[in-house]
Amino acid sequence: MRIPTTRAFALAMLPVLALSMAGCAKKSGNKDLPYVARDVGTLYSAAKQRLDQHQYKLAAALFDEVERQHPYSVWARRAQLMGAFSYYLNRDYTESISSAQRFLAVHPGNRDAPYAYYLIGLSYYEQISDVQRDQKITQQALDSLGELTRRYPNTKYAADARLKMDLVRDHLAGKEMEIGRFYETRGQWLSATMRFRTVVDQYQMTTHVPEALMRLTEAYLALGMPEEANKAAAVLGANYPGTDWYEHAYKLMQSNQGKLQQAQAAAKPAS
Repeated sequence: MRIPTTRAFALAMLPVLALSMAGCAKKSGNKDLPYVARDVGTLYSAAKQRLDQHQYKLAAALFDEVERQHPYSVWARRAQLMGAFSYYLNRDYTESISSAQRFLAVHPGNRDAPYAYYLIGLSYYEQISDVQRDQKITQQALDSLGELTRRYPNTKYAADARLKMDLVRDHLAGKEMEIGRFYETRGQWLSATMRFRTVVDQYQMTTHVPEALMRLTEAYLALGMPEEANKAAAVLGANYPGTDWYEHAYKLMQSNQGKLQQAQAAAKPAS
């Protein structure tokens, strides 16, 4: 799920990041570059130049080289997170996550920690696949973005993360709907009901709720539970009265009015 404004927002943070960081870190040697001893200023400048030229893979390798050759310099910590950023721009998300997590492990209280959490969240977010595939990465995106908003709720990164979390929740709800519709076509009504119920209960603010309520109406009627179907249709009508989903649910309940009346009569205590 690549959204252009995501990459642009991350890139916009680069000047802030470059000015704010200082310190040290250590890492095993980079296997992509031969070891050639260079002073830290030369290495960092070369890495930054490659980044500006959009040679992201080489930039990341050179930032890693700053750490390898000068682990205790004031530039090492800066290079560590800039390397994670370069990997992200190169769409090498696994390396970006690894580098950002390593930064947080060594410098958990650093003032640029929110940006490291943000890079992790973005790296998972960019890997979100369509709802027909496994959604493990989608859940990891939601978890990591949520971690950022919990730890640093008032940062600019958290504000962007909250917007993305809404999109991620909608995607996860879409997956539940996909599975629920599959069960429905096979006549596995109980399994379908559980999926649609998850959407209604756990993803109330997503775009999938109206359909989920209509599908619940269908499923409860198929299960011989007209009163539950009526409740789902009533909630749908109260919250989404002008939708096609409600119109369909209303017609279903009208055509099954006899079953509902029988169920209500059976539930009344004997006089």
